[in-house]
Amino acid sequence: MERTRQKFKLTPELEAYHDKIAAQHLAPLWQRLGSLLTPEPVIHSQPHLWHYDDLRALLLESADLITAAEAERRVLILENPGLPGSSAMTESLFAGLQLVMPGEVAPSHRHSPAALRFIIEGAGAYTAVDGEKLPMHPGDFIVTPSWSWHDHSHDGDGPFVWLDVLDLPQVRNTGAIFFEEYPELRYPESRPPEDSFYRYGVNMVPVDHATSGTKSPLLCYPYEQTRKALEHLKQHSALDPFHGLKMEFIDPTTGGAAIPTISTFIQLLPAGFESATYRSTDGTVFCVVAGTGTVKFGSGSERTEFRYAPRDIFAVPCWQAHQFAADEETVLFSASDRATQAHLGLWRERRGSDAET
Repeated sequence: MERTRQKFKLTPELEAYHDKIAAQHLAPLWQRLGSLLTPEPVIHSQPHLWHYDDLRALLLESADLITAAEAERRVLILENPGLPGSSAMTESLFAGLQLVMPGEVAPSHRHSPAALRFIIEGAGAYTAVDGEKLPMHPGDFIVTPSWSWHDHSHDGDGPFVWLDVLDLPQVRNTGAIFFEEYPELRYPESRPPEDSFYRYGVNMVPVDHATSGTKSPLLCYPYEQTRKALEHLKQHSALDPFHGLKMEFIDPTTGGAAIPTISTFIQLLPAGFESATYRSTDGTVFCVVAGTGTVKFGSGSERTEFRYAPRDIFAVPCWQAHQFAADEETVLFSASDRATQAHLGLWRERRGSDAET
């Protein structure tokens, strides 16, 4: 028998009943069900692109007004225009641009949200995670696991800038936010520089390593190696019509995401490549490593288009149909909440014509 949806009528008696139960901090599900369970995601974040060349002068201006030590972290939050006041780029991810100037130290602290650093410009800086010094170079992807002591220092010349992405909105929604300052400026070095890479980043692990599953022991994914992999795949792999060449950064001891709550990717779009329409439920932060082109959102009268260039950053919200068109060979780093969604059995995608509806 075909089901016919019946809608309730808000009679004076039913309205009085609603007022009555409200006094006991109760609410009728039948009145709210339509907004709680929707046929498709209802998302407030919007597609948006930040041109790095427009932001750089503003970021450098902050160095004249506040030091890294005074600020704790000198970061300009990339706040989605659809989420004002949220300190978020997507519903589940925080993103910001952090600046450290020569001779500065961003003091050591730790927090329950996990973080990543994707290096945008500069030379001579490093981050230290739980006593391991990690030199940073443009294109490197660095992990700061949850509740790990970390500080940043700059011994080189000129400004040093990276993209921060944190799972802060996810953690905030659970209530489990914790933060602690280390009593000294720096956490003491307890391991050789880049120790995690040599233990876990060259297809070996210590014989007695016990996998925790909660955080990757590999803390740095150097762009030099990432780029070599992309160049090899470009010569020997077929292009995916939706992603070009796309690879995920993983925890080498489990094969899972490099950060349990944040999936991270690198992809290459050859010059002239135009992707088919794609959408998925993970809200995504993109950073352009190299190349120029366009990213197009939606269709018909709601279609919008942004031109990207190196070091630009843009947001692709959950379930937002989009396409790429690369004028030049393009390399994109991206981070999303796919890891969390996949673990919960929530992640889904639509490809091609299915993504347009």
